[in-house]
Amino acid sequence: MVSVSEVVEEDSKYLMQSFSRWYPLVIDHAEGSLVYDIEGRVYIDMNAGIGVMALGHRNRKVLNAIQTQMEKFLHYSLTDFYYELAVRVAKRLTGFFPWSTKVFYTNSGTESVEASLKIARASTGRQYILGFINSFHGRTFGSMSFTSSKYVQRSMFSPLLPSTLLLPYPDKHNPLCRDDCSAEVISYLEDWVLNKVVDPNDVAAVLLEPIQGEGGVVVPPKDFLQQLRSLTRRHGILLILDEVQTGIGRTGKMFAFEHFSVDPDLVCLAKALGGGLPLGAVVGREELMDLPRGSHANTFGGNPLALAAAEVVLEEVPRLLDHVSEVGKAIADKLNDIKSPYVEEVRGLGLMLGVDLRKGGRPYPEGLSKVLLNSFRRGVLAIGAGESVVRLLPPLVIEEELAMKATKVIKEEIEQI
Repeated sequence: MVSVSEVVEEDSKYLMQSFSRWYPLVIDHAEGSLVYDIEGRVYIDMNAGIGVMALGHRNRKVLNAIQTQMEKFLHYSLTDFYYELAVRVAKRLTGFFPWSTKVFYTNSGTESVEASLKIARASTGRQYILGFINSFHGRTFGSMSFTSSKYVQRSMFSPLLPSTLLLPYPDKHNPLCRDDCSAEVISYLEDWVLNKVVDPNDVAAVLLEPIQGEGGVVVPPKDFLQQLRSLTRRHGILLILDEVQTGIGRTGKMFAFEHFSVDPDLVCLAKALGGGLPLGAVVGREELMDLPRGSHANTFGGNPLALAAAEVVLEEVPRLLDHVSEVGKAIADKLNDIKSPYVEEVRGLGLMLGVDLRKGGRPYPEGLSKVLLNSFRRGVLAIGAGESVVRLLPPLVIEEELAMKATKVIKEEIEQI
């Protein structure tokens, strides 16, 4: 039998190492909220493949739907032909929006963002798009132009997309924020950026995450998105929300924008949508979505296997929202009991939670590494975010007892650093 160390060694030999792993987990199989490695060790999954496995691993309904579709056909490009499953899933997805919308299918989060940028420019006839510092939107050139949670994500790849500007996000660590972070950021945007840097009539859209995920599970003040929505409306600017990580029930509502009582023009989705298979989507206002024929398409977007899984996801997740909120609150309450000088804040919504570790007021990445590695050694799979945030994104179906067992381990490891 091959060992963990052998796989890790051969991985470094044969795979491009442009990404890093938090710890040497080599997966053999998984079931529900448990993951098993190739040497027989079992772990509680507190990251769900970075927020993808909303219904847990090997969900029987998802597997049955995929198997049924496999017996029909695997692929027949949706952008050249038709299939009824694509319409069925789009009808279910648009049904969650209280205004008229249409869907464009993609294969990933970054593709969804790229599509939204094209839709915004094409539908408004404007060129500028504004984003926010500390965001993560993907790694292709358009989405990367707005990704800025770490400089390494951008530093070697210039020039990036032109006619883009990055703004400060309303985070209490933002030096712009002193009293009312929402008002200060909005004032900066309207009084300085839109008054001195770019004509608002040249701005197609503002793109942001309703909660910054990779940037450190940063939740903005509730009125920030409301004020931003009001500003964009005044100037005829579209509001694009990247809900790749926050969407599909992760925060205890189907979409995070529901927490903030705003109605975006375009919403980018992926991760949990495909039930473990590559699937993304842009859901946009109907009047924005009919671009000229041939102006945007792809080969694999809306792959029938992924759509079969998505149909199950969209049926099952709404039934889990109360569970997500209840278990998320139980985890947060436990984390708020941590006795450690290095914990600055516990934040998040639903089952998207972060513990911000700081030493002397500065990020503490060494502490984060210790917590994640030692938790892994004790059978818990958490991941990091930002510079030193312990990020928890367990399957939405995780049993509260299992979640609390894992949280106890993480709490103890934070208290040990």
